[in-house]
Amino acid sequence: MAGYLIADTTREERAQIVADSLGHIEANCDGCMPGLAEMYQDYIDGRKELREINMEFNARYVKGDDMPGREGCAYTQY
Repeated sequence: MAGYLIADTTREERAQIVADSLGHIEANCDGCMPGLAEMYQDYIDGRKELREINMEFNARYVKGDDMPGREGCAYTQY
């Protein structure tokens, strides 16, 4: 296998990459984040690169006033 990009892999190879990366978990074990395996389905199906999926996931944890939907916190003290 030449790499991890969609253009360089088959669907079967991408499924194997995800399975190997996640340690063959079922994403429903105790303490596992629900839906972790399903998060990478777009990569397996050839719709999004791994980098895109990971960036979208990480974007939820970025702090900043310029992000829509992050206009404040109910716990902010005045």
